[in-house]
Amino acid sequence: MNRIIYVPGKNPKPPAQVHRELLLRCLLEGVRRSDPQAAADIAAQDAFTTVAWSQLFYGYSRPAYEDLPWIEQLLSQQSWREDDSGDSRHVKYRITRAMYLVGDFLPWLIPLLPDPRVKLSIQETEAYFGDHGNLGNRIRELQKQPLREAVRNGDRVLLIGHSMGSIIAYDSLWELDHLEGIKHCVDCFLTIGSPLGMNYVQKRLIGMNRKEHGIYPGNIRRWVNITARGDLVALDPALANDFEDMVENGDVQGITDLRDGIYNHYRDEKGLNVHKSYGYLVNPHVAQVIADWWNEA
Repeated sequence: MNRIIYVPGKNPKPPAQVHRELLLRCLLEGVRRSDPQAAADIAAQDAFTTVAWSQLFYGYSRPAYEDLPWIEQLLSQQSWREDDSGDSRHVKYRITRAMYLVGDFLPWLIPLLPDPRVKLSIQETEAYFGDHGNLGNRIRELQKQPLREAVRNGDRVLLIGHSMGSIIAYDSLWELDHLEGIKHCVDCFLTIGSPLGMNYVQKRLIGMNRKEHGIYPGNIRRWVNITARGDLVALDPALANDFEDMVENGDVQGITDLRDGIYNHYRDEKGLNVHKSYGYLVNPHVAQVIADWWNEA
């Protein structure tokens, strides 16, 4: 059986079941535009699972009605605004990107950064890595449960990690491999808007701090990484060069980066948000990877 497991990024989400339905709507619409039969099969087989970790991390859920009108707008669009490509690279973007670069290589300067969003983003990531109150372990346990079940059932897995969800997924795969001996787990690892290319993140991955077991997870068949133009969370959009040792060691068959001509067209009351998960799932490049993986079976 094919199984798609989705790991959301940070920030509070709607209640778990509602959030799953919103994500699935976007995924199915994206795939439908590329391959209607694959979309119908995914829906019919009820193959989509989400790892709802944000409630554990933040302690509350946000109402779905805040996102719903913007999702409806996104799904109803058949063409995109011409100014989206320009909005994703304006002067404000370049200034904020420079701040992220400072925080990435000189984290001790984070408290001095003027942009509160940059500080909050890095501080929340540190809360996960710091494992305060055993938080990181509990989040990874949520992630590992559907993966263990998939292994027991012999399911073929597409694991999608968005933003911080890609970090959680990666660390969980490392633990399943090196601590639980699960050597065949994920057929395709799809990361979208991932910060795994950041120096700050790479130094804190579990495998980098427990090298006696092995640096990388070895239970991924192939890895596809997709980054939208202007996505600041994916500060370094190329992962193939950072994790090339995984390929050389035989831990993964290949790592592919897709970033040229990738646009996230999600808009809300604040304007264009090129990092939003809903926009990524509707993107034709993301949808094509999902459809191709589904049809490989």
